[in-house]
Amino acid sequence: MIEGTITKVSGPVVEAQGMSGSRMYDVTFVGKLKLIGEIIRLAGGNAIIQVYEDTSGLEVGETVTCTEQPLLLELGPGMLSSIYDGVQRRLPDLAETYGDYITRGTVADPLDHERKWEFVPVVAAGDVVAQGDILGEVQETEVIKHLIMVPPGKGGTLSEVKSGEFKVTDVIAVTEDGTEFMLVQKWPARVPRPVVRKMDPNLPFITGTRILDTFFPVAQGGYSIIPGGFGTGKTVTEQTLAKWAQADIVIYVGCGERGNEMTEVLSEFPALEDVRTGQPLMKRTILIANTSNMPVAAREASIYTGITMAEYYRDMGYDVAMMADSTSRWGEALREVSGRLEEMPGEEGYPAYLATRIADFYERAGRAVVLGSDGEERIGSITVVGAVSPPGGDFSEPMTQNSLRISGAFWALDTSLAHRRHFPAISWLGSYSLYLDQVEDWYSNNVSMDWKQLRDKAMSILQKEAELQEIVQLVGPDALPEFSRATLEVSRMLREDYLQQFAFSDIDAFCSPLKQYHMLKVIIGYYDLMQEVLVKGVTLKEALDVPFRTRIGRMKDIPNDDAVEQLEALEVEMGTELRKLIKY
Repeated sequence: MIEGTITKVSGPVVEAQGMSGSRMYDVTFVGKLKLIGEIIRLAGGNAIIQVYEDTSGLEVGETVTCTEQPLLLELGPGMLSSIYDGVQRRLPDLAETYGDYITRGTVADPLDHERKWEFVPVVAAGDVVAQGDILGEVQETEVIKHLIMVPPGKGGTLSEVKSGEFKVTDVIAVTEDGTEFMLVQKWPARVPRPVVRKMDPNLPFITGTRILDTFFPVAQGGYSIIPGGFGTGKTVTEQTLAKWAQADIVIYVGCGERGNEMTEVLSEFPALEDVRTGQPLMKRTILIANTSNMPVAAREASIYTGITMAEYYRDMGYDVAMMADSTSRWGEALREVSGRLEEMPGEEGYPAYLATRIADFYERAGRAVVLGSDGEERIGSITVVGAVSPPGGDFSEPMTQNSLRISGAFWALDTSLAHRRHFPAISWLGSYSLYLDQVEDWYSNNVSMDWKQLRDKAMSILQKEAELQEIVQLVGPDALPEFSRATLEVSRMLREDYLQQFAFSDIDAFCSPLKQYHMLKVIIGYYDLMQEVLVKGVTLKEALDVPFRTRIGRMKDIPNDDAVEQLEALEVEMGTELRKLIKY
């Protein structure tokens, strides 16, 4: 232990002398209350410490103790269904002990050290194990089997392997050279966990949301951002993804969000039913809550806490979805700490290294072959969805622009759509995805060969509508030729019957890729048929008065299992009814 004394206090930043021998990112205990902090700058024997708790009342001359270890997370059985703060303290335990408000200087074990878990080994004495190899299994929840792995950098020939019920701190295996393995392993939050190799992002991350899967898909192991002004639906979209997206594990980080929003998350998530298993969604979810009134330094750490937990479950071969809500509050924490450090400010006061920090975080996502020499390759993935809250909805501000430069998918939320109660309020003209070409092969093999062509045609119709709306505002729709009015009508159907989705509907909340394709095929097929019959003398009014149009509007209410059969029948009926109108 290294001990020094406080020489200066500036908000969450404390300067201490006599800290020779300490290292960057070492955890320290500051003052009489032993507030948790982390060294972020060293100059000779002086250390600059960012404190994860309120520093009110600290005095010059109080003792600072350096643990000579970085911020370590406990990774093991018991993380699922837990609610943590930004530095992995279990909030229910703190509430039970200290009440509704976190008392400064409190410490809580990240995992329950008294609970016993049934450990079933898959190795035996005499086996040689390497980093990442599986030692055994623990049934963490009813839906997730927790694999106990050899920590990175460890390995050897096993001299002893135990089975039975153990606490997370009990030794369950020992190597011949004396290395002990427990159910828990520790890992520094700011250091990425190693993998064998990263893989190409060529599998789609199925969300069940039509505008995302069809128009702006994100790959499994990719990363996307959702920028939008106040009230546009960032949090609702991320919660919808957490419930319905194709992921084994969900990690939701509330980084600097308003207290009432996090209260809704903490009260609603435990009550949500997992549609895949019938169990509570919390059985495969971890919540990290660091609200806007909590210490700013812990907010900065919360993102790293979440991504490290995601990497741990990825190493077991699971597909993890991490929701970061909101990265803008994380950037504000960086800006505040940087200001306290008296660093040269960059654009809008953000630190000059903002872009580097954002890139370092998002690059920890990915689909990878994980460590392990025990047979088949294990493949796991982390898909990150980061919400961005630009002040006043200004997408030109630094957090949005720096996130935009590295993100693979950009889901821009539109305030005008939100005001019209169009959910999700994602702009089809302002969004994009760089993963389209990479996931096209999967859609061609698993959905349809013409998926991309249908998608592109729908986008061209929506773009054409935007051009026509300028004319409509000047002269009205009646002045347009019938072919253009047909385009406006089909674009309305795309907006209202396809892109708009009801998150609280038992049927429409999740739309399978096959149902999405056939819904789009019906609408584009109707457009093509209208163009065909208008050329042959049928009026637009006649083409619009066909009886099946109401069924097109109700496509979203067809259950996923019945969708293909019913929509194919609708396509046939459409062609028959519209061609009857042609007068030869």
